[in-house]
Amino acid sequence: MPEEIGSTVPRRQLGRLLRQYRTEAHVTLDAAAEALEYSRQKIWRIESGMGAVRGLDVKAMCELYSVAPEVTDALRGLASETKSKGWWHAYGDAVPSWFELYVGLESAASRLRGYDESLITGILQTKEYAQALFRPRTTLSDEERERMIEVRLQRQALLTRRLPKPPRLEAILSEAVLRRGVGGPQVMAAQLRHLLQVAELPNVLLRVMPLAAGPHPGAVAGTFMVLDFPPEKGRAVPEPSIVYSESLTGALYLDKPDELAAYERVWNGLATLALDEGESKRMIHRLVGEMAP
Repeated sequence: MPEEIGSTVPRRQLGRLLRQYRTEAHVTLDAAAEALEYSRQKIWRIESGMGAVRGLDVKAMCELYSVAPEVTDALRGLASETKSKGWWHAYGDAVPSWFELYVGLESAASRLRGYDESLITGILQTKEYAQALFRPRTTLSDEERERMIEVRLQRQALLTRRLPKPPRLEAILSEAVLRRGVGGPQVMAAQLRHLLQVAELPNVLLRVMPLAAGPHPGAVAGTFMVLDFPPEKGRAVPEPSIVYSESLTGALYLDKPDELAAYERVWNGLATLALDEGESKRMIHRLVGEMAP
């Protein structure tokens, strides 16, 4: 399981708790950095769950924030879990630091809810579709391009893994995504057939947002993924959900209550307007017939 999940969730939990105790102690980020003789960036990275954390750093921060000894011990134990590595670490720079966090969260999630406005989401792409997307990026060497594609394909294994239980994927794709030619008619036909195949998995629900629906919440929100997490042993409340929104050079990780509520409204609006599962499959079948030679 450590290789499946990695250290992402423990890092996020620890960072969130340390930020909470710092805030409750009325200590600003700058004041904490000065008192601990750390850089502001170091504390920000710890609180953002961006890397492994030493037990000594946790102890120093807890002392500054006057955290109870028994809580400090628990947080130091959590810090030891931030050092485990997931499978994606073997790919090095093929997984950018801003995306590494997402891969770890994706591996730990119990439910993934995604809307795609422009391209088929990575976890549903065929190798040929992915190759066609990466081909225009002339700054990449052939080796770098292949490693990035391997990571994308490796991520798909979580939908069929045995342990831990695979997440439920609920994907809504804009009809425009299905009609946008990537790699030519044969590549697109094979990609659409792959969507139909994956949609047969018991933990996957695939739906299409038809162009006939007109303006809808997703047209404003753009592509996003909502990740929900399972409850953990000894904890009544599961890890808070997070919304992931990607750009060319980075990503946003949104987890504030008002942000989550906004995307829940968008998702509910999309779910109301999208074709049902059967209608979606029939549309994809028709498009395969149009594209196949």
